Amino acid sequence: MRPDTPAENVDHTAEAARLERTAGLYPEDAEALLLRAAAHLELSGDRPAAAALYDRLLASDVELESPYLVRALKASNLWEYGHEAEARAIIDGIRAAAPRDPAPWVIVGESLEAHDELEQAHETFTEAVRLLLTDVPEPPAAAHPLLFGRHRVRRMLGAAHDEWDALADTVHSLPVTLDELHDPKRVWSLGSENPAELEAEISRLRAEVGAYRTALSRPFPVAVLHWPADELTELLEAYPSLAAEYPSHEEHLAAIEAALRELASSGTPNLGIVPGTVPSYEAFAASEGTTPDDADLLPQYATTLAARGRALPWPPQRSAPCWCGSGRAYGECHGV
Repeated sequence: MRPDTPAENVDHTAEAARLERTAGLYPEDAEALLLRAAAHLELSGDRPAAAALYDRLLASDVELESPYLVRALKASNLWEYGHEAEARAIIDGIRAAAPRDPAPWVIVGESLEAHDELEQAHETFTEAVRLLLTDVPEPPAAAHPLLFGRHRVRRMLGAAHDEWDALADTVHSLPVTLDELHDPKRVWSLGSENPAELEAEISRLRAEVGAYRTALSRPFPVAVLHWPADELTELLEAYPSLAAEYPSHEEHLAAIEAALRELASSGTPNLGIVPGTVPSYEAFAASEGTTPDDADLLPQYATTLAARGRALPWPPQRSAPCWCGSGRAYGECHGV
């Protein structure tokens, strides 16, 4: 998640420095933490420093989880402070590589759009939706921005609706329609002296900004700790006293789903699941100056993992793999 809080409300330079220090303490999370640090540096206006962080990640000996996302963010940042040729070269490389992750496609498409390269942006969004969403029964949430971005660019180009635009309409959930949100004429109404037109535009903008902030600025989730089967076996062999917390792996999985459903029914937003590992848990216990067999440490461990960006959002889409790792779709496993 990239922060979008205005610079006047947050010391982005200090936050970037804090995240860099945290990345040094938790090298296994360095990629996610340094990407957030680079985003803060961009917001602070120090784009060269952000570029240096992207280069640091790309030059690392550690294999990145999302190398094309890092490249896309680097290209977007470079273009913003005058390095257009290098940014275009990186963008061309990403498009040629055709990554299966929607995120780099979104960044590249929006970067082209922001610099009035509408035809190229349209080609990029279209390549992505064809690659990632053809014959997919239900578009994953991560791919929704591709559909919305393509719809928005096509409206600016004056293109007629097609089947992908219709799909974008079906996954759009705001009360303001996509056609309204993406209408090029909306900008003209901002110069109107008609109070009714201005009020209507303000309502539309609030809806759009609200959705954008929800997507980009979610707080840390309320996370429940999940032990995979082999990790739970190792945990209980090392610390038998924790068997009272985990009578069996099946009961552990059922308790996770039940707890999350209860939280959801009570109106708790932004729920998540964090997978634990025994070495990580032992290191956390040592950092807290206590022993791993202390059951009170478990929720603190889950909260710390969530704060480090390790939480997976719950619930998954029904067609997505179940969070438990069974390999079955969520709707056929714990989502029944």
